[in-house]
Amino acid sequence: MGEKIELKSLLWVSSSKRDLMDMPKDVIVEFGHGLYQAQLAVHPDIAKTLSGFGGASVVELVQDHKGDTFRAVYTVRFAEAILVLHAFQKKSKKGKETPKQDMELIYSRLKLAEEVYKEWKRKGGGNND
Repeated sequence: MGEKIELKSLLWVSSSKRDLMDMPKDVIVEFGHGLYQAQLAVHPDIAKTLSGFGGASVVELVQDHKGDTFRAVYTVRFAEAILVLHAFQKKSKKGKETPKQDMELIYSRLKLAEEVYKEWKRKGGGNND
């Protein structure tokens, strides 16, 4: 019959889910599709590697909506899950660079993501065959 699709779990760090759900509906839909692609181990069309994290393990989804730019950042650093680190509206109109304050938050949440993942694994995460 049909082939079983391997889908990584999606875990949220800190306020990332609430922040994403506060965005415009069109942005939520696009980011939802991008995160689903990531769960399938496919690099989303709206994604780019976020530099400054030593490799390609931190990825940023970017979506423009009515003149505003929205971003969602996740990591593929963990074997069985995608961890969403941060979701925000880019305020700065200068350049495409991620604002320093948001970069610092992403760094701190990446450290927190390790604890979230360990706790998820401890509670049996990833054993849903």
